Amino acid sequence: MARTALRLPTVLRTPLRRGRLEKTEPAPVEPEPVTEPAPVVAERRPLPLPIRLPIMLLAFVFMVAFAIALARITLEPSPASEALTHSNMRPGNSLKAYFEYGTVRDTLKQIGGNVLLGVPFGVLVPVLAPRARGVFQVLFLTALVMLMVELTQGALITGRAFDIDDVILNTTGALLGWLLLGRRLGRAVHARRPKVVED
Repeated sequence: MARTALRLPTVLRTPLRRGRLEKTEPAPVEPEPVTEPAPVVAERRPLPLPIRLPIMLLAFVFMVAFAIALARITLEPSPASEALTHSNMRPGNSLKAYFEYGTVRDTLKQIGGNVLLGVPFGVLVPVLAPRARGVFQVLFLTALVMLMVELTQGALITGRAFDIDDVILNTTGALLGWLLLGRRLGRAVHARRPKVVED
């Protein structure tokens, strides 16, 4: 008995044999991530080509007619008003003068006329230029064209002067035209098929 008792601690201290498996707790199983199916987006197809071409041709004709009318309105000399004209490089100066010193009719004519001059840009540019359908592209093109017109007026046309407020009003008109009609026309004529984005 004493011999066995002496050996017992030695047996307890001996490591397990290689063949034996130690009892270990199983590793926690992580649940597989649930992947949601990609959303199905209805395709918006452009109008058929036989319909699209006449619309674009009509828009081009309107743009040419508008360019001729714009040139007649803005680039025609006005010797009688030469002494009254002066350049305006500060935004808001001309608008302030219209409201303070002009009659209601003249103010509406000046402001409304300049706004209306910009509306065709907002309507026709999205139809004629598919890559310029966005609001920022339309506003940039309108401001650029009208800035060139104003610079030409101030430098070359008798009785005309450069006015930055005219450019602002023209660009505002383009924004109105884009919001009211140009955006919808551009999407209808040049609709793009949306891409389904997978996470």
